[in-house]
Amino acid sequence: MSDRLLAVLPDDLRPQAAQRLAAAEPVLRPLLAGLYGERADFDAWLGNLMESLGALYSARPPELRALDAQRAAQPEWFLSQRMLGYCAYVQNFGGDLNGVAARIPYLRELGVSYLHLLPFLRPRAGENDGGFAVSSFDEVDPALGSNADLDALTTQLRAAGVSLCSDFILNHVADDHAWAQAAKAGDAEARAMFHVFPDRDIPDRHERTLGQVFPQVAPGNFTHVEALGGWVWTTFYPYQWDLNYANPAVFAEMAAAMLRLANRGIEVFRLDSTAFLWKREGTNSMNQPEAHQLLQALRAIVDIVAPGVLLKAEAIVPTRELPAYLGSAQAPECHIAYHSSLMAAGWVALAEQGTGVLREVIRNTPALPAAATWLSYVRCHDDIGWNVLRAEASADGGDSAARLARVARFFGGAEGSYAIGAAFQSTDPNAAHGSNGMAASLTGLQSASTDEERALALRRMLLLHGLALSFGALPVLYMGDELAMENDYSYLQRPQHAMDSRWLQRPVFDQQRWKHRYDVSTVPGMMHQALARLVRIRRRHDALAANAPRTLLADAPDGMLALARGDRFLTLMNFSGQPQSYALQGGWRDCVAEQAVGGTLVLEPYAMYWLERE
Repeated sequence: MSDRLLAVLPDDLRPQAAQRLAAAEPVLRPLLAGLYGERADFDAWLGNLMESLGALYSARPPELRALDAQRAAQPEWFLSQRMLGYCAYVQNFGGDLNGVAARIPYLRELGVSYLHLLPFLRPRAGENDGGFAVSSFDEVDPALGSNADLDALTTQLRAAGVSLCSDFILNHVADDHAWAQAAKAGDAEARAMFHVFPDRDIPDRHERTLGQVFPQVAPGNFTHVEALGGWVWTTFYPYQWDLNYANPAVFAEMAAAMLRLANRGIEVFRLDSTAFLWKREGTNSMNQPEAHQLLQALRAIVDIVAPGVLLKAEAIVPTRELPAYLGSAQAPECHIAYHSSLMAAGWVALAEQGTGVLREVIRNTPALPAAATWLSYVRCHDDIGWNVLRAEASADGGDSAARLARVARFFGGAEGSYAIGAAFQSTDPNAAHGSNGMAASLTGLQSASTDEERALALRRMLLLHGLALSFGALPVLYMGDELAMENDYSYLQRPQHAMDSRWLQRPVFDQQRWKHRYDVSTVPGMMHQALARLVRIRRRHDALAANAPRTLLADAPDGMLALARGDRFLTLMNFSGQPQSYALQGGWRDCVAEQAVGGTLVLEPYAMYWLERE
């Protein structure tokens, strides 16, 4: 079948393509045969797929092919300690794509080399889950610009050394996507792109074991659509129709859509909702083996057509289920996976003023295959989901549900907490629901009334960022956190958003705070300059690269975390409101204060040290 791919390529591209095929096809064909090989038309379908890949290979611009070759020669390029991500909504950060381009100097000033712009493709008309209900994978949202603007932005970012990351929503499309519209009009092939059932019999059987993502605003997993004469699978919202990956046409179309975007200069794809791709009765239809086969097949295709592109798995699952999304040396999957357990455990450590759960997460974090990494972060556009920590929260024999529910209440501001946040998707105040809010509000800045309280809030915020920066991952900053921006309550005035507290952490970039980023007499200036200093320090130390050795030290008191990176770098973090002591062995240099330290070090509340052995 490789002949079909090579046949559509010009002569000068065939040797390189043949070399890549020789490496990837032995992986790709068995994966696709395992998914679709029992179909009588499998060989014909596979041949058509390969021909499509050849056309996309041929259409790849020369400058991107050059980048592919450069990165294929350095497959661990993104593991460097010089990699730093930044995540933002286009409309909030720059107004539109051209406005984002105007902020490239600011990103470079911060040290950003990876920009994740949340959904900017044409969304569903009306409510669209913040852009995650996509109507077209080939068109930019007209409110944000044009395809030409996207091409210009990727060109400018690439020139500045910044890789653009785009969401690619794998699990579903909007109910006004061309496939959905055709299905509603009676097109049988389009209908087969979705899971459609004539009555409630099969949906009810599935519902017995399925969870609910948004139980308050979108209960259940199926929606009746009159035009279809039946029920369509809708895991998230009624207007987001799950794709049927048991149909090979879905895989082929989605792979081609992703590569067309890659040919526009997108270098990283955040593969949204990867855990939900394959449905199986009697299970929760998450993390099924076939979902991993699909992702591995996508990776093999990328390795053939666009090996300079990275795939990032958005799989918010417990630690033990994360490694599967990165695959193995024999069957690589995604290059990057969110370490949501580490993120949530950092917040638990603040709430409990103890590092038991955080240490358990770090102990359980497995080694990774080559050329793969975790993504570390403090906040994102979504809620903090506590349930990924059930195993770690019960490691001491206690009740994990009760423990995590206490943490959730803490970040909702209960029981005298300094945090100002909101519960997410729960009507039970005793449940371990998700928590929403900007990092500054959750760490106490919004509730602070004295200089001392503000200083402690900023320390807590910097502590969490220090964990993300020093753990050994690709760290991503969330827009506004570098300026200590607080909760945005304007969503309550928008009826379509008022029931979704995730909009608390989706503010418009604060231009006034940005103007004060150098003024350390102001809160945004203090936060920005302290964080920028950590970023600069990190860039200088190979020990903080994503693939450098990491060792959890057991001699720190309960309120502290001591993490060694190699044998010459040590991070000490006090998650407690009380001073903590740590006995250093040998001579060390404080990388932040730029002075020698030794003996017993006393960490003030929420203080952090980055130490280099002298």
